[in-house]
Amino acid sequence: MSALTQEDRTRLGRMVVNLLDDWGIGAADQVSILGLPDGTRTRMLRRFQDDTPLPDDPVVMKHVEHLLGIAEALRTTFPRNASIGLIWLKQPCRRLRRRRPMDILVEDGLSGLITVRTHLDCSFAWRETERKD
Repeated sequence: MSALTQEDRTRLGRMVVNLLDDWGIGAADQVSILGLPDGTRTRMLRRFQDDTPLPDDPVVMKHVEHLLGIAEALRTTFPRNASIGLIWLKQPCRRLRRRRPMDILVEDGLSGLITVRTHLDCSFAWRETERKD
């Protein structure tokens, strides 16, 4: 997600805040999940839904990239019923040490996003493994 225009970042802001709202994540946790700078007020989220672009910050863009990857992986993992993906996010998962994926997203920052995405998307996991080798 390099060299995004202000318009692109505005569209992404709307999309990702709506996604997090659909997932039932509270505003304070949304600020954290998006990797927004310390001190960002939760009312900024509503501005992102209106017409304010996301910050042109590589950390924020990396968080957004993984959130969109998780959303896509949920759609492909549970193609017949989108609400099953939401249920999966809120249930303890054996492969994630009995933690709820939603808690991992909120509590573990970028590494939590990567953990959940890797669990859902094997092709992403393969690419990550190849990069480490």
